[in-house]
Amino acid sequence: MKRLLLPLLVLLVSACASRPVALEAMPEAELPPLPQAEPGAIYNSGLALDWFADTRARQVGDVLTVLLVEQTQAQTSSATSTSKSSSATLSGPTVFGRPVTAGGVEVLSGSLGGDRTFEGAGGSSQSNRLTGALSVRVIERDPRGLLRVAGRKQLALNRGDELLELSGWVRPEDINPDNTVRSDRVASAQVRYAGRGALGDANAQGWLSRFFNSPFFPF
Repeated sequence: MKRLLLPLLVLLVSACASRPVALEAMPEAELPPLPQAEPGAIYNSGLALDWFADTRARQVGDVLTVLLVEQTQAQTSSATSTSKSSSATLSGPTVFGRPVTAGGVEVLSGSLGGDRTFEGAGGSSQSNRLTGALSVRVIERDPRGLLRVAGRKQLALNRGDELLELSGWVRPEDINPDNTVRSDRVASAQVRYAGRGALGDANAQGWLSRFFNSPFFPF
């Protein structure tokens, strides 16, 4: 029995361990090379300034700024209440119309009764908010004109590292004149915000606390 105690303890502790947050960023999307036009005159269109051109992102390789306005809030509650009662009475026999008594107390008579009550309640709430801005690139344009964008921002701070990634599809009609689009206008959006460092370690539970809060704890 003692030989099985140590492997069992190691198994329980390893089950409570959590994997660290990985900050490996997704690889940069490779854009196809754009054909280079050969200038055939003194005028170079690449150096011209177009006063009436639309500078919003439309083609593969263009840069677009996504305004992060993500905010979610969820709340659930439940309550259950049940009760049940029952009773039964057994009358004692009679002799010549009189009950059988002993010491002035009826015998062979009794009563049964029972009450059961259950009440339970639970609730949970969660809210998240992410604001800011992230510049992404157009990596694909489908035949219907939708733009597939992707980008990331990685910050190396003195108290930890932070990584922000975003990808999804954008309609050109949703892009503002200043070449920005709200994140709630991005279809099939995938947003990931992760960090590690001293602040992340301070907010993480230890392995023993995770064990007591895990389903393996019998009490």
